[in-house]
Amino acid sequence: MVSGLTIGERQGAIVILVLLAVIGTIMAAAAGRTGDPMSVHGFIVLLFSLAVLAVVFWGYYTPAPDEGRLKSYYDDPSKAGIIIAMIWAVIGMFVGDWVAWLLAYPDLTFDAAWSSFGRLRPVHTTGVIFGFGGNALIATSFHVMQRTSRARMPDQLSPWFVLVGYNLFCILAVSGYLLGITQSREYAEPEWYADIWLVIVWVTYLVLYLRTLARRKEPHIYVANWYYLAFILVVAMLHIVNNLAVPVSYAGAKSYSLFSGVQDAMTEWWYGHNAVAFFLTAGFLAMLYYYLPKRAERPIYSYRMSIVGFWGITFFYMWAGSHHLHYTALPQWVQTLGMSFSAMLLIPSWIAAANALLTLNGAWHKVRDDATLRFMMMAAVFYGLTTFEGSFMAIRPVNSLSHYTDWTIGHVHAGALGWVALITFGSIYALVPWLWKRERMYSLKLVEAHFWLALAGTLVYVFAMWNSGVIQGLMWRTYNESGTLAYSFVDSMIAMHPYYITRAIGGLLFLAGALIGCYNIWMTIRRPAPVAESARWDAPLPAALQPAE
Repeated sequence: MVSGLTIGERQGAIVILVLLAVIGTIMAAAAGRTGDPMSVHGFIVLLFSLAVLAVVFWGYYTPAPDEGRLKSYYDDPSKAGIIIAMIWAVIGMFVGDWVAWLLAYPDLTFDAAWSSFGRLRPVHTTGVIFGFGGNALIATSFHVMQRTSRARMPDQLSPWFVLVGYNLFCILAVSGYLLGITQSREYAEPEWYADIWLVIVWVTYLVLYLRTLARRKEPHIYVANWYYLAFILVVAMLHIVNNLAVPVSYAGAKSYSLFSGVQDAMTEWWYGHNAVAFFLTAGFLAMLYYYLPKRAERPIYSYRMSIVGFWGITFFYMWAGSHHLHYTALPQWVQTLGMSFSAMLLIPSWIAAANALLTLNGAWHKVRDDATLRFMMMAAVFYGLTTFEGSFMAIRPVNSLSHYTDWTIGHVHAGALGWVALITFGSIYALVPWLWKRERMYSLKLVEAHFWLALAGTLVYVFAMWNSGVIQGLMWRTYNESGTLAYSFVDSMIAMHPYYITRAIGGLLFLAGALIGCYNIWMTIRRPAPVAESARWDAPLPAALQPAE
């Protein structure tokens, strides 16, 4: 980390970390006097700052990089981001499977507040979505924007600030959930001070991306950058608006949202569905549009389709969030608006999925033999299937059966496991040998094993929740001859028990695949034999680099 920074950048890092340590000390002292859990976060910020500061000081007097560094891409943050992403993957998936077993066997819990479902569930979602997915997006975006622009990032400090600062936010969020000091909303939100910190980090991320594109030597902006920019820009807007809140005290974590009632619900689902759109769709479509063609060694099937799909997704998704609020106090016309745009959303979504699959024309033999490419292909398939299911479930009569049931959980995980995780694993397996200059992954058989475990885990999980959800919906709306409900809620829970066990087994299979992936990546990094300089895929920054390389 430090060896890539100039002396001025090292000094800038020290200043930032000292200021952060001071802020952490103030938080710990102020909240400690009132007994607020915010004091714990103050100590976390202080310890985190001191730990990173120690790393900076450790390498402070290492020789500064010379001007020759400007002739190659800066990949150290991408390397660190991939490793951190896999760590978060294991943490998030482990907690998720733990929670799944708790739902099947509630007695497995501990006699402690932090071990309750309400606190562990957001640890799982944040660890997987923001820890695993977010770090993978940051790492791959740094890699892609340099290659497609034929330009090195403008400085070395900004990417490290984004990566390290983002993970401080993730740590604050996860620890806050366990402490019970979150905003009580559907998507559990971190504390107001963590929200402010993320805004600073995210604006730095956006500025860094724009600065790199402004320096590009390739006049064409490849489509992956369109998707990455949409992801960065819209997530910033969503985060700021959804987290408009007034803290009760600057020495405490509690705050009140500026919205209330049905406006709060609409704002929350405008945020929630567009987080799916631009964090879990646009960003990962950027991965798909870059790494799948590179791995298949085929040009993207249709650039025009990619642009039409981009603008369709960008426009339609913004209006679809209200389909989560059918049969509520939300005005009927707003519900109908969300349902209509959700149905139209199928067109650009399938354009993207079809574009990816048609790119594989002439390369299907590689899909058969290359598990890394198969990860990406199967991700495109799941993306198409999940977007169809989402549009179908948004239709009001269908939603009357599916809403509040496990069908929604199955739909979400078909997207999260089958689309997001598979395209991420495929991209990482393609990227690790390129970044660390290895000929291939340590074990291709382990990549193959990971693929089949991930696919089996996804199918077991999703089919269990589909069955569970449909049965739930039918039991909840079945009446007897006297006009009363035929089944109690407890009856439906008893009927769900075998499906909950199956769901937990599916999650365990997926977690086992992730652990295999971690081992394979670690062993690949440790391999001593680098690829010969002449065989490097993307190390130097030659003047004759081809467009969109």
